[in-house]
Amino acid sequence: MNFDEIIERRNTNSMKWDQLEAKYQDGELWPMWVADMDFRAPEPVLKALDDVTRHGVFGYHHPPHSLRQAIQDWTSRRFGWEIKPEAMTFTPGVVPAIHHLINAYTDEGDGIIIQTPVYHPFFALLRSNRRTLQENRLLEKDDGKYEIDFDDLEAHMKNGAKMIILCNPHNPVGRVWSESELARIAELCARYDVTVISDEIHADLILQGKHTPFAKLEAAKDLQVATCMAPSKTFNLASLQLSYVIFNSEEMQKKLEQQMQRNFMGIGNPYSSAAAEAAYRHGEPWLEELLSYVQGNIDYVSERLQNEMPSIGFVKPEATYLLWLDFRKLELTQDDLQKWLRKEGKIALNDGHMFGKAGSGFARMNVATPREHVVEGMNRLKTAYDKKINN
Repeated sequence: MNFDEIIERRNTNSMKWDQLEAKYQDGELWPMWVADMDFRAPEPVLKALDDVTRHGVFGYHHPPHSLRQAIQDWTSRRFGWEIKPEAMTFTPGVVPAIHHLINAYTDEGDGIIIQTPVYHPFFALLRSNRRTLQENRLLEKDDGKYEIDFDDLEAHMKNGAKMIILCNPHNPVGRVWSESELARIAELCARYDVTVISDEIHADLILQGKHTPFAKLEAAKDLQVATCMAPSKTFNLASLQLSYVIFNSEEMQKKLEQQMQRNFMGIGNPYSSAAAEAAYRHGEPWLEELLSYVQGNIDYVSERLQNEMPSIGFVKPEATYLLWLDFRKLELTQDDLQKWLRKEGKIALNDGHMFGKAGSGFARMNVATPREHVVEGMNRLKTAYDKKINN
């Protein structure tokens, strides 16, 4: 795969490239915000999609057992996690899945823990479903790396939290939670009877260490755990809208499926099934090349920041293709930071504040793009930085 290839995405109804005017009132910004990739999907996926098109019949679809088997083989091979094909429920995206999981296992007013700064739709899910936010703010260490505040986490559980939404690996701070950290969470959840929703959509994008599925832990075997996964981030298939939830409890799985049936959820799509199965069966070499390429982009950004923009903080992520940049030394308010990035840098990054108050002074950068695009983004950031420092 030639990840240096520039694929024109403008005027293709791309959210990342074609919604700049609508979101920022400036269509000339350099887009390093939305968490998708500017890379073509693996060739076996494209062939599978062509086969569906040539068949030409697009009636109601049911995801095949062969897809379940492909996922089972993938989780076994990549994570050493043995799951049953029938223990997964297909959903049209991880965020919709979490919405239905919240409604299946909690009631209005119930407390749900999220660990901030964290993926911004988690906040919206709690608000829209009238649940009570219990914020377990991550601890930022002197080296910029984040850790879990276990004392605060236990306090929230003592205070009656019914559920925790775990981001594993974590978006946006890029942590790959260790087996020992996850085991401590599991022990607390067992002690206080807390249900675990583990968002593991970035599980395949590990750059350092290894991914441990929460449900694989011995300490989690008797807990209520729903693991949300998808091929979307891994293989750049987000718009095909396929994800799945893996359960360690038949009763828990039944509750979700009943919740989805009450909402008349239609999830079958021949394109998404074919693409996902082809990706899991034949996309591993592509993924390994991708991870190496993304790491090269991260190293490039790191070098530029250290040598040319030392007042912008940055810790290399252990997972994902998303960089959590710390602009606090520039002493800008959050609004002024975003205005400065757009006006002086002509670059679109995700506003750190959208990930919670703990994200104030930060911005998230997506580097899953050809190196030429990363160079352009860093050049623009350097222009803005030089103006700020020299004024």
